[in-house]
Amino acid sequence: MQARIRTVAFQGIDVLPVDVQVSIAPGMVAFGVVGLADKAVGESRERVRAALRALGLALPPQRITVNLSPADLAKEGSHYDLPIALGLLVAIGVVPAECLAGYAVLGELALDGSLTRVAGVLPAAIAAASGGRGIVCPAGCGGEAAWAGLDGGATGEGPGVIAAPSLLALVNHLRGTQSLAAPEAKLALDETAYPDLSDIKGQESAKRVLEIAAAGGHNLLMIGPPGSGKSMLAARLPGLLPPLEPEEALESSMVRSVAGELAGGRLSRRRPFRDPHHTATQQALIGGGLRARPGEVSLAHHGVLFLDELPEFNRAALEALRQPLETGRVSVARANAHVTYPARFQLIAAMNPCRCGQLGTPERACGRAPRCGADYQGKLSGPLLDRIDLCIDVPAVSAADLALPPPAESSADVAARVGAARAVQRDRLARARRRASLAPASALADPDAGLLADRARDWGQPRCNADLDGALLKELADPDAEGRALLQRAAERLGLSARAWHRTLRVARTLADLDGADTVRRLHIAEALAYRRPQPRQALAA
Repeated sequence: MQARIRTVAFQGIDVLPVDVQVSIAPGMVAFGVVGLADKAVGESRERVRAALRALGLALPPQRITVNLSPADLAKEGSHYDLPIALGLLVAIGVVPAECLAGYAVLGELALDGSLTRVAGVLPAAIAAASGGRGIVCPAGCGGEAAWAGLDGGATGEGPGVIAAPSLLALVNHLRGTQSLAAPEAKLALDETAYPDLSDIKGQESAKRVLEIAAAGGHNLLMIGPPGSGKSMLAARLPGLLPPLEPEEALESSMVRSVAGELAGGRLSRRRPFRDPHHTATQQALIGGGLRARPGEVSLAHHGVLFLDELPEFNRAALEALRQPLETGRVSVARANAHVTYPARFQLIAAMNPCRCGQLGTPERACGRAPRCGADYQGKLSGPLLDRIDLCIDVPAVSAADLALPPPAESSADVAARVGAARAVQRDRLARARRRASLAPASALADPDAGLLADRARDWGQPRCNADLDGALLKELADPDAEGRALLQRAAERLGLSARAWHRTLRVARTLADLDGADTVRRLHIAEALAYRRPQPRQALAA
């Protein structure tokens, strides 16, 4: 007796097909799993035994062999429980083989036969849809699987999504004695209110820079003494950002699905905001570990990564940020895995001017100035600082500022200007793509759009001014004659690198968008240069 069930393996968010081959033959009683399976897969034997016993079934007293093909591909995770159990049920004749011929199966079994959520259902469903297959998964994952545009599985009209709460309900559905309802693709209800910008008194310059960073997706570094409001400003940035576009929500949710963080199977249009502690390791930030899990930079894809107390982070972890900041992706290479995750995030960092935090404060002078500040800021390398578009000093708030009434401008007012600037950027990029005869991004507004994995994986497509590069930067951010002359003089005097030149143009393009100007002018270049400080240590020496 033999059976074959299709399932998947994951390498990053890439989905690879795996065949679960079940053979029941005469011989010594045994239950073996082969095919480069890890410990979680090997332990599935006991979970499968208990789940079948809960159905009132017993395994035949014969030699059972389960082969996970291809045999040279590492198999990790508990989602192989359900395909192994269904393979056994097909082999002993409980479930007809043709019922599962067009499906990919994944799910974890509890000892009572219920199905438990597993990670990676969303990319698995998208891969199944692109291959003309349906998917069988736990009911807790049905919501995210429904976003792949599959239909008909629960109604018997063709391969679709079958989301079952238990193994018994799934068997009854496959045998035609029970009908499972089709899962619905739903958006998460983002009811949590963001803190408002009107709570911050003073710091008008910092608020201006925060608006620029939100409008163009630029990286930002804030330097100031303790208690000046750096963390408060960063916490209010998500309230200024527009919601995720459908394509962005799909990409971000695929990473969260692989990481097992897609709660309830609902996709959210809220931009991720990740703020790891400064004790985070390089693997936690970049990704890695035994199974090469996504790190904070990937979980912040299309969102914000906030690093408070920037110089306190591990030096190697900070230097590892250089590649994703430049390319929008991160490659995790390990002895047993080599995976690539998307990592197009907006870096917001905050730091004190020195270890004691009082450098440059007249009332509380630093006792080791300027050496204290030079040593502390020297923990940040020049190449990393060169990738930060905006740098702003955040001075201590005076008692007079604290006594003032709350500012009249709220986060909603700033968010409206940011949203208008982002809309201008999207339209401009769409026109540029049409002129270049490139295919525009597909509108993945609902699960009926027929999502394809290759479109969902277009990580390099620019979506805001911070992503402009090459010919697009030349075409869309080229300044007028006066602005170009000013930038050239500044580059010669300040020794700007080619990267700094391009990033200054991107910031100037955002300033022009906020002003409603079609052309980048001299005043935009001048303001962008004012925020350019690649080496804070040089500023101290000056």
